[in-house]
Amino acid sequence: MSSIPLIFDLVRGSFVDGPGIRTTVFFKGCPLRCVWCHNPESQIHRTEIAWYADKCVKCNTCIRSCPENAISYNSESLHPSLFGEGPGVRLFNREKCTGCGKCVEACSFNALKQIGTVYSPEKLIEILLRDKAFYESSGGGITFSGGEPLVHIPYLEKVCRELKKQSINIAVQTSGFFNYKLFEQLLKPYIDIIYFDLKVMNRKKHYFYTGQYNDLILENLYKLQSEKRQTLIVRTPMVPEITATEENTEAIKLYLKRLHIDGYEMLAYNPSGINKCLALGRDIPERHKLNVETIFS
Repeated sequence: MSSIPLIFDLVRGSFVDGPGIRTTVFFKGCPLRCVWCHNPESQIHRTEIAWYADKCVKCNTCIRSCPENAISYNSESLHPSLFGEGPGVRLFNREKCTGCGKCVEACSFNALKQIGTVYSPEKLIEILLRDKAFYESSGGGITFSGGEPLVHIPYLEKVCRELKKQSINIAVQTSGFFNYKLFEQLLKPYIDIIYFDLKVMNRKKHYFYTGQYNDLILENLYKLQSEKRQTLIVRTPMVPEITATEENTEAIKLYLKRLHIDGYEMLAYNPSGINKCLALGRDIPERHKLNVETIFS
């Protein structure tokens, strides 16, 4: 993996995920695979190409522009593809795709989007400081999100060290699945606010729905609250029939009673990840429709 991570979005003038006016930086790369993820474009570290069927006019320019011959045209009867199925869809071989973006450059209708941009630490700092006056006047700052931003601690340390010289407020959104020792050594002194996801308390269900057990997450949360130097806010996305069950919410409530945190937030479920999965040529996760009670009984 490159020491310089990919960033898939930069949102300036944000009023969420921290106080005041903020810029939120979204990193690619995450150790979890939450079935409800509303940013599936953040999961994989490499550059990806998204295709939006509603904008495509089937001009075939993308096919002609691809140096890897990764895109083809389906003129026959029903045929499944990662872009849909039926006559006229684009068949996209993502194993061949290098993410070069030639097809994106060639498309005049914004039907294709290259997801993942490299910013050197110096370039990102320069962009973030453009709105310094807004941060200062509103009590705002920078929020690092993803994906999992704490996958990229050495990179973030370089950025945050310079931001702190400018007295910028810094927040991090994390799944909790990160290397605490590295975080403590390199990054922790620069962070003002931590938004910490606590999704599913049952260990086996957590693995079933996210691809990872929650042992490290709970361990990191305990360390953060016991060695607290930052504002620590725990969050739970309210996903119907998964996290938003009485069993899970009561278990979280009971667990948090024993900890010293500054706040707890229940976040509304965001279903936007479904359309994003389609644009990225991925299967829509179906596990959330299963009765997990029978699986672990």
